Amino acid sequence: MPYYVIGNFFIYSIINAITPGPGNILALNTVTNYGLKKGRPLFTGIFAGYYIVQIICAVFVYGISAFLPNVLNIMKYIGAAYILFLAIHIAISKPPSECTEKSASFVRGFMLQFVNVKIYMFGITALTGYITDYSTSLWILLLFEIIIATIGTISTTLWIGMGMLIQKAYRKYYRIINIILALTLLECVFSMLK
Repeated sequence: MPYYVIGNFFIYSIINAITPGPGNILALNTVTNYGLKKGRPLFTGIFAGYYIVQIICAVFVYGISAFLPNVLNIMKYIGAAYILFLAIHIAISKPPSECTEKSASFVRGFMLQFVNVKIYMFGITALTGYITDYSTSLWILLLFEIIIATIGTISTTLWIGMGMLIQKAYRKYYRIINIILALTLLECVFSMLK
């Protein structure tokens, strides 16, 4: 696998993981409302759910590659379209409004990930856009999904750790940050379609 493909995989993964999504926003909101100690069960649920969903994505992509190999080429273009949509959405989005959560439970964080379409698309797009051209081995797919889940977990931890600092900086500079992230995602789309 060429180094530029791995580099673009990491760029895509980091941008996708660090941008505001349901898990990151819920973690930020929870730490600001409940604090780190009371929010810990919810954070653990978010992390555990992330890993399970990414394993499901790896098995899905493996199944598609084994039984319907021609579908992977189509999925690459669907993935590129999704990244393009994500880039446009990021470029025009504004900071999310805060929501108030009633509970900081493990189950709430865990279940959030099973309905979080962003991370399903994230995992499937990353594999079909960067990895399956070079390997469709279940173990390789699982390895890259574990990497994705780890990057996502680190990202959510950053949102937790920086709490209000990130929220203030993002709210102040969201337009510049979003445009830079969107342009970087566009480069990822072009590299996928080479």
